[in-house]
Amino acid sequence: MEIKSITDPSKLREVKGAEFGGERALFATHNLRLVDTVFHPGESALKCCSQIDAERCRFDGKYPFWHVDGFRVTDCEFTPGARAALWYSKNLEMTDTRVDAPKMFREMENLSLKGVTIPDAQETLWSCRGVRLRDVEVAKADYVFFHCSDIDIDGYRQQGNYSFQYCRDVVIRNAVIDSKDAFWETDNVTVYDSEFTGEYLGWHSRNLRLVRCKINGTQPLCYCENLVLEDCEFGPECDLAFEDSSLRATVRNSIVSVKNPRTGSVKALSIGEVIIDKNVLAPADCAIETEI
Repeated sequence: MEIKSITDPSKLREVKGAEFGGERALFATHNLRLVDTVFHPGESALKCCSQIDAERCRFDGKYPFWHVDGFRVTDCEFTPGARAALWYSKNLEMTDTRVDAPKMFREMENLSLKGVTIPDAQETLWSCRGVRLRDVEVAKADYVFFHCSDIDIDGYRQQGNYSFQYCRDVVIRNAVIDSKDAFWETDNVTVYDSEFTGEYLGWHSRNLRLVRCKINGTQPLCYCENLVLEDCEFGPECDLAFEDSSLRATVRNSIVSVKNPRTGSVKALSIGEVIIDKNVLAPADCAIETEI
């Protein structure tokens, strides 16, 4: 995925050490480089702009970047007053920036975040397309990545529930995700070398593939279609796994319990309890194999 935020930085007009406030301070401005600049409380400071390069700037007001095409944000700060700062925009590069405002990144296309920290990521990254994250950390991230697509993540830490719901076409590497109800109703998600903690992982997902992942939390991976686990590890809270799922799973350690997988295969070092009861759904032919 290629992000083209600033086509020619040498052609940008520079503003350095300035302060702006009020509503629509730089409305419909184009080809501008902002350095060491402060945006005081107000609304929509850079609405309907293009080719904006912001470095070491602070944003205190609401909605600064709406309907922006082509912008780069480097070593900046979004304070709590800058809620909902980036919506309806495209072609963003954000690097080494701290975001203390919630509800960031909505209805956006082609955005790259690197070295970004978001301590209050509630309802962040909704309905975005073409998302690239590198070395990003988020907290209080309830409902992060809601209805997003074409996501590429490497180096990611998250605390927050109900994440990645209704996402599609996702690749994640080297992540630590603490989240109840993660990956519900997803399509075409592949995760490598990552850790998950939280209840009800991946319910109702389609084409979810987990490779060398560590998983812990009750009732993981139920109601899945075409679930694949390769060389994964289950924690002590992973009971009642795989109910009504079609799957191919290889687990390198023990599973507390497996309940009513629909079809496919499960192979683990051992399984404490296999529950196949009258509620198992057809074809009810899942092969379960243990190696003691």
